[in-house]
Amino acid sequence: MIVLGVIDLDLALSLPSPAPLTDKSFTDEKRDMKRWKKSNRMCMMIMKRAIPEAFRGTMSEKITTAKEFIEDIEKIFAKNEKAETSTLLTNLISIIYKGKGNFIEYIMEMYHTASNLKALKLELSEDLLVHLVFISLPT
Repeated sequence: MIVLGVIDLDLALSLPSPAPLTDKSFTDEKRDMKRWKKSNRMCMMIMKRAIPEAFRGTMSEKITTAKEFIEDIEKIFAKNEKAETSTLLTNLISIIYKGKGNFIEYIMEMYHTASNLKALKLELSEDLLVHLVFISLPT
């Protein structure tokens, strides 16, 4: 039996869907199912309004629960993080100092790119970063 308060908004996110109702279902089971369905409907409505429209088109129409919706969004972000990591790493490796502009700003740009990679769970050692700075200098 689910014991709940007046507002059960996170119910669909915190508890699995109750077992399907049958002719022999008790009043408590029917009440729990009604609350869970209302919570799921509200969560779905809020999340669909809150996410950018670019992601709405990528969502599967087969998704019916708030938990599935969040799992699908997590998969999309995981793919985007991999692409962003690849792009940042390519930029870091291919950057070349052309002898124009402030050298310290150039190094800070490389450090900033390395920090962005660290945020995406790809940490480069300081030795590697120094090596990348040296090999990017003109010969």
